[in-house]
Amino acid sequence: MRAAVRTGFRIGAAAASLRGRTGRPLSQAAGEGGGAEGCGSGGGSGSREAVERLVREHPVVVFMKGSPAQPLCGFSNAVVHILRLHGVEDYRAHDVLQDPDLRQGIKNYSNWPTIPQVYLNGEFVGGCDILLQMHQNGDLVEELKKLGIRSALLDAEKDQEKK
Repeated sequence: MRAAVRTGFRIGAAAASLRGRTGRPLSQAAGEGGGAEGCGSGGGSGSREAVERLVREHPVVVFMKGSPAQPLCGFSNAVVHILRLHGVEDYRAHDVLQDPDLRQGIKNYSNWPTIPQVYLNGEFVGGCDILLQMHQNGDLVEELKKLGIRSALLDAEKDQEKK
C-alpha cells in the first residue's frame, strides 16, 4: 500500500522542499465574514474563541487561500488535491483571504506562520508540506481511518492488486 500512496500523488519541487518541518497528526464551507475586531480577546473572527469554534466544527477543517473549487495559491491547491485523492470531500474550508482577522487569528492559534493549515478532529496537523509527507508515508490513511474516513487510495490499491 505504501508504494501506491507514495506514487499516487506528485507535487512540485516547491512543496517538496518544505518537508523538513514537523507537525502533529484532515468541504466546502465558505470562510466566515470578517469583523472589525482584532485577533486578541473578544468575539472577532480572529479571536481565539472564534478560531477554536471553527477548528472544532467538523472532523476535517482547512484554512486556505481561496476555496476548494478555486484555490488561490499552489500550496492550498496541493492540499485540496491530496484530500481529493484520498476521497475526502466532506470538510470545511475557510478562505483566509476574505478575512484578515481570521488569517492572523489562525496563525496565532496554531503558532504556525503559513497558510494553508489542516486540522483533524480539532487537532492541528500542519500545512501543505506536512500533509504531503503524511500522504507519502501512509500516515494520512491511518489518520483518516481514526476519523471514520476510508481513504480512496485503499480502494485504488485493491483494484491494482486484482489486475
